[in-house]
Amino acid sequence: MFANVEVGQAEGLPLPGPEASGDELFRLGMLYSTGQGGAPLDYVSAHMLFNLAAMKGSIEAKIYRKELSQEMASEEVAEAQRAAREWLAQG
Repeated sequence: MFANVEVGQAEGLPLPGPEASGDELFRLGMLYSTGQGGAPLDYVSAHMLFNLAAMKGSIEAKIYRKELSQEMASEEVAEAQRAAREWLAQG
């Protein structure tokens, strides 16, 4: 169920596979955006997960992704977008 893909700068929780719902991806993004639940505080990973969740229909993820991107450097947003594309390519 979980893909062994590293995202962002810190090693964290395993990412769900392509069958994950938008809600699952959103919840994982929340963990990374707050540094809770065993996930390191990692905005790049959080943005990537919010982006994937938004693609799967999560309205909340779109809101959080936008807010988070305002606190990130453009290079970090680009890294998160690349990571999301890589995750999609593996699915």
